Amino acid sequence: MERKIKVVQYGVGKMSLYTMRYVYEKGCEIVGAIDINPDIIGKDIGEILGTENKGIVVTSIENARQMLEETKPDICIVTTMSLIKDLDDALTLCAELGINAITTCEEAFFPANSHPNLTKKLDELAKKNNCTITGSGYQDIYWGQLISSIAGSTQKITKIKGSSSYNVEEYGIALAKAHGAGLTLDEFDKDVASVDRISDEERQKLIDNGEYLPSYMWNVNGWLCEKLGLTVKSQTQKCVPQTYSEDLYSSTLNMTVKAGDATGMSAVVTTETEEGIIIESECIGKVYSKDDYDKNEWSVLGEPDTTIVVARPATVELTCATIVNRIPDVINAKPGYVPTEQIGELNFKIKPLNQYVK
Repeated sequence: MERKIKVVQYGVGKMSLYTMRYVYEKGCEIVGAIDINPDIIGKDIGEILGTENKGIVVTSIENARQMLEETKPDICIVTTMSLIKDLDDALTLCAELGINAITTCEEAFFPANSHPNLTKKLDELAKKNNCTITGSGYQDIYWGQLISSIAGSTQKITKIKGSSSYNVEEYGIALAKAHGAGLTLDEFDKDVASVDRISDEERQKLIDNGEYLPSYMWNVNGWLCEKLGLTVKSQTQKCVPQTYSEDLYSSTLNMTVKAGDATGMSAVVTTETEEGIIIESECIGKVYSKDDYDKNEWSVLGEPDTTIVVARPATVELTCATIVNRIPDVINAKPGYVPTEQIGELNFKIKPLNQYVK
């Protein structure tokens, strides 16, 4: 592509401070921004980034269609919510207009195993209008490509076991609430944990109706099975509250989480496959104490056993850099809703991103 890639930022919150800066640094052009927050609508994105004005003001969601039709971006970066049903309007709008879209939405990483009907709708609409929709972010490498690469150097696998922790403070209020942060233990049990005390048949009914609430690893396990050619026989998840012995203030929730209340949760997803390989993955998202830090640890067990630990990863920055480095891959990909396991390996992009567009 001779010209710069044109990007629209959908959601101008914490994550966008990195995605927008990285977009500029990778030689792309931001042609629009969209948000629902009245405090930032009408502001120049340069003011939000703490730089000189860019000549691009934040548009209200009500005017999103008109702005997208006028600017005709090559891709839209969506950094809003964690459940794909909450992105239905945004992703449908992009698909209707034939605009490629990539999102940090965790469920969007592999939504076919948690919200198949919405995934199918978006897939058909994107194919019809010749664009690509996908989900990416931290999990693309650190829960996905890194694990499949280790598996590729293993002779025999019996189990894949992973655990990753992150501070919900860094991702916005929607994610913090989705993890039950700030709830009493009784509230957590009623609103979060009870959802998974159901039979396989009841869970499948919820999935078919688009009512299931997957933890992040639910979709990661589906992605890994597809990537490794495994056939899912059964999959379950269990959510357990995390607590702390002292009060913790959450700036994201704008409240103090009382000692003994839920600071977040651990979600463990266990997948059994027809091939006999078990995938057990855990994500721990909570309001951090002064002693907590991000950690990512995965083991591929078999012949031989291999464990990799990433201590103190800069999860937010890695998420946003992954999104931006994926931009040419998404533009080059086949039309439809295409998980990154089908798009190919993510590589570092040293040149301006338009030079990687075919």
